[in-house]
Amino acid sequence: MVCWRKSSTAPPLSEQQLADRRHKRGWLAYAFASEAFVIVSLTLFLPVALEQYARDNGRATPELVKPCTASDVPSDAGCKVNLGGGWINTTSFSLYVNASSVALQTLVVISMGAIADRPYYRKRLLLGFAWLGALCTIIFFALPSSSKAWPLAIPLAILSNVGYGASFVSLNAYLPGIAARDPAVLAASTNDPAIVEDLVPGDIHAPSVPDEEKTVGVAPTVASEKSTNEKDESGAAAATVAPVLDTSVAPPSYSAALSRAMARTSAHGIATGYGAGIALLIISLIPVIILSGSTLALRIAIGMSGIWWAAGTVLTLLWLGTSERGDKPSVPREIVRAWVELFSMLRPSEMKKLANTFKFLAAWFLLSDGLTTITATAILFAKTTLHMPSTSLIALGALVPLAGICGTLLWPIIQRRFLHWSTKTMIVLLCSLASLLPLYGSIGIPLERKGVHGGGLTASGEMYGAAVFFGLLYGAFQSYARALFGEIIPPSEEARWFALYSITDKSSSFVGPLIVGAIADATGDIRWAFVFLFGMVLVAIPVLLSVNVRRGREDALRYQRA
Repeated sequence: MVCWRKSSTAPPLSEQQLADRRHKRGWLAYAFASEAFVIVSLTLFLPVALEQYARDNGRATPELVKPCTASDVPSDAGCKVNLGGGWINTTSFSLYVNASSVALQTLVVISMGAIADRPYYRKRLLLGFAWLGALCTIIFFALPSSSKAWPLAIPLAILSNVGYGASFVSLNAYLPGIAARDPAVLAASTNDPAIVEDLVPGDIHAPSVPDEEKTVGVAPTVASEKSTNEKDESGAAAATVAPVLDTSVAPPSYSAALSRAMARTSAHGIATGYGAGIALLIISLIPVIILSGSTLALRIAIGMSGIWWAAGTVLTLLWLGTSERGDKPSVPREIVRAWVELFSMLRPSEMKKLANTFKFLAAWFLLSDGLTTITATAILFAKTTLHMPSTSLIALGALVPLAGICGTLLWPIIQRRFLHWSTKTMIVLLCSLASLLPLYGSIGIPLERKGVHGGGLTASGEMYGAAVFFGLLYGAFQSYARALFGEIIPPSEEARWFALYSITDKSSSFVGPLIVGAIADATGDIRWAFVFLFGMVLVAIPVLLSVNVRRGREDALRYQRA
């Protein structure tokens, strides 16, 4: 017997519902704009271009006399560039620039955390840092490696990375509020089984929630500072601060619905950004192929990502909700307060109050830094060790986000239909699988010494399979991690906590690149970095397993009330 659901005409959306939808589109629009920069420039072309800038101005080892680009210098010869009176391996150059950008980015994101928690400033900070980063990226159009001013590539790369990382602190701070306005979450807050049953089946993120992550209660209360029913500059309802219920007393279905909505929204952002990155990569093939992968071709590709970033941010300007209400405190005073509160948060007595949140941050520090460094190391490894041409590097750069889209959508389906595991357990699984890639690359050390070409990433063809394998894991890892962290931070302090989170987000990894650069300098072979990266990921997994998500939620609410 087939049962048909009674058809009904959907009621018109209210002003608040339309504002919620527009607000979410604005949030997704920035992922569409900025992730193209990450995929095209930050992950792929910028490290290669920086290495090429240095190589075009470097000297071949060991004499350090002949230019590295001279016709009689072998392509596999070592190359160093003189900066500030010291000689730096050109392979390590981009890694050191990245580590320097992270040092500045860390100062910026911590300083802006308290400011970005103010509804009045959050969107303004996002837009300001976005256009700063985009402008610095666009300037690469006008900076040839033959110019005496080529070292300007260093501050431009640093500021573009800072702009991206700082803007994403504000963007991530919107995530809990957007998830709280999800229709399924609002339905769960009413404890109406009929509504919840009607909404949840279409949810692609619908894992069963283990006992350790369930929260039961009887009556909802509002934990956030303000209602969403504010007006933006245009007079429309603005969904800037969503009412997040106190999960310790909310209806039993609320915590699970909020967790699913958080993961789903995060996944949509990752998939949207990856799609934009792939589209721009395809476009960037045109100049790279025509110009045979020259430094000019790389500069054009990087500049294009800046134009895409700046133009896409206009949609965020138009759609993302903002607020003219609330306090407008002194910015210098807020910066000082941010650092005072940071040192207060890092006191052992304070960390104990949010033990599970800090455990997750410790695991995230290692995992995000390790996995992000794998991507940067793999690209440099493919260029400098396997001598893959720029067109092949583009193909690798496209395969990772393309597989990332598939993984971001596929893993939740596997989770819901077959595994029935929690978000935390899914992160452990993905990271365990990802650790196999640097382990496989490490196997190539003895194989390469024996002259074996095949296995252990000793052949260029293996890099394509490695890119697909890693992409299937990396996008889902980012989605799940951001969603889980959003669940265990104090309400109304999202920007401050996502500032800590962003310190080792994909644009902010610094320990990995710094150590990988030192390994490449010391050994002359970047392959040895795979051994370090395998250990870095493996050490983090027991820390992640120790996180108790349910207690983390409860501790965050108690911390916010104190």
